[in-house]
Amino acid sequence: MKRQTLTSFGAGVLCANSLPHLATAAAGHQHMTPLAGKASNRWVNLVWGGVNLVGGLALVAGPQGGGRRWGRRYHAFGYGVAAFSLWAAVAEHIFPLNVDDAA
Repeated sequence: MKRQTLTSFGAGVLCANSLPHLATAAAGHQHMTPLAGKASNRWVNLVWGGVNLVGGLALVAGPQGGGRRWGRRYHAFGYGVAAFSLWAAVAEHIFPLNVDDAA
């Protein structure tokens, strides 16, 4: 598999991972991060979401070659988004780490 494809897939994963953390920050909730665990507050989530988004965007902005269009890299990016989203939904259903204990 080409490095460009793997890079685009990884970028999709990072960008997809940024969204729940940025939404958590906007809503003022807690959501688990590697930085502060299950009790990560909105600010920790803002930082973690921002790091993931910037990392994903840096990967797609890097030297890719191949002209002005995405080409197959767009598919790989989308597959990365889909793979992370499916994993996150299934993992949270099986291991509900971000559910309020009082609920």
